[in-house]
Amino acid sequence: MMYSGAVEVGGPADVHELADLMISKVAVGPMNNNAYLLRCRATDEQLLIDAAAEPHTLLTLIGDSGIASVVTTHQHADHWGALREVVDATGARTYAGREDAEGIPVPTDVLVDDGDVIRVGRVELTARHLVGHTPGSIALVYDDPHGHAHVFTGDCLFPGGVGNTHDDPKAFASLIDDVETKIFGELADETWVYPGHGNDTTLGTERPHLAEWRERGW
Repeated sequence: MMYSGAVEVGGPADVHELADLMISKVAVGPMNNNAYLLRCRATDEQLLIDAAAEPHTLLTLIGDSGIASVVTTHQHADHWGALREVVDATGARTYAGREDAEGIPVPTDVLVDDGDVIRVGRVELTARHLVGHTPGSIALVYDDPHGHAHVFTGDCLFPGGVGNTHDDPKAFASLIDDVETKIFGELADETWVYPGHGNDTTLGTERPHLAEWRERGW
């Protein structure tokens, strides 16, 4: 079956099969968070993005192979609710944005800055620091050498707009500037977007609406 990115809490994972990378997306409750398991097809090494909730669901998805690392996209509690259980069960190395690490109650092994590379097997993910939803939010970009880019945006970019900046004009300006410059400004329309909640999108779908988002202020 073709990958759609449409998943539901309690339902099965949806798997996006790329030439070098397998991406499994699952939804977990109670806030309908997305978690993404990445597996390098050459080495079988695995990385989890956002151990959000339901540790049993995530550990079942991970399977007996375990994970080498887990990346937390930002410090909000609904994105690390199962982190302690997952780390305890797998011994995974933890990554988070430098400015958000203190807000995550599980110690961060590797503090991530803009442009840092995080590896899963032979696959490289580039971190982009996007300020506004939180001070240290990061997105992860996989520039597929066999096709278009893929970007895991946490709560910084969704279908229909950027993440919540809680009616703070400065935070909104910062976030939309970073998203425009570091995501839309550097990646092509075909880039697939995997957000922290809800359905996926592409940059081409969202790009025509950037001015509208700026005008409305959210």
